Amino acid sequence: MIEIRHLYKRYHNHHGSDWVLRDVDLTIPAGVSVGLIGRNGAGKSTLLRLIAGMDSPERGEIRRHSAVSWPIGLSGGFQGSMTGRQNVKFVARVHGGRRNVRQIIESVEAFAELGPAFDEPIKTYSSGMRARLNFGLSLAFDFDVYLSDEATSVGDRIFRSKAIKAFKDKVGQSSLIMVSHGEGILRELCQAGIYLKDGHAQWFDDINDAIKTYHAETGGESTQDLADLTLEELDALRRQRRKAFERLQSEAKAAAQEVLSDEEYKSRNAALHQARQQWHDVIRATELRRTDNNDSSY
Repeated sequence: MIEIRHLYKRYHNHHGSDWVLRDVDLTIPAGVSVGLIGRNGAGKSTLLRLIAGMDSPERGEIRRHSAVSWPIGLSGGFQGSMTGRQNVKFVARVHGGRRNVRQIIESVEAFAELGPAFDEPIKTYSSGMRARLNFGLSLAFDFDVYLSDEATSVGDRIFRSKAIKAFKDKVGQSSLIMVSHGEGILRELCQAGIYLKDGHAQWFDDINDAIKTYHAETGGESTQDLADLTLEELDALRRQRRKAFERLQSEAKAAAQEVLSDEEYKSRNAALHQARQQWHDVIRATELRRTDNNDSSY
């Protein structure tokens, strides 16, 4: 079980310091897999890092009554001048004890499928290769709760299928808290959902209800499964959505001098925000696909 009590988090910068998370108060039951849902920038990755203990809240606290992994899918945390093997050996000694080091190294090497690059410095890796190493390293340890930040989007189709199967094998022994733009995988692996909006978190016992609420509050459009599109199709869709966003942006600038009611102003901002979100979703999917193509040679 993980208890999140009156959690607040913000990052201070020269643009100001708006709250990323505000008064988040949740209890995630043991054995329940949860999907985190929300727009880009809603705080999903921030909440995962806080749950993992990689970041600290400004107020409030998180009580972990189980062993929690680091966020799988994040490519940071490795020592760049050390090889993949050396990084894995270091982590294995810290978390696994000296008796299991060789077994852990062999397990990660087989799962990550990096070939000779496993013995090259991490700083030479692509982001996708780092994420695959992170994925394999996380699964080498027995956690009660695994955290996943777009981990099932890493690598080519074969590796993604392997990653999804690995999570399925863990379900029953452990639970997941995961961020993914693929609604299909959330429905497949998660029972419950947390919807993040405007810094607040809403709990749903059924992941389908969380997804429906997200759709209803973002214009009712179902998220397209971008993972199934080719790179050419993604490029075409990216250009299309960029044009849609720029058109709305131009209309908003042209109408800046108009006197609008609060309802009209909110409606126009919501449409602009949604168009930006849809454009950025395709940008992210395109970057992941290009990373897949670069990694396919290893």
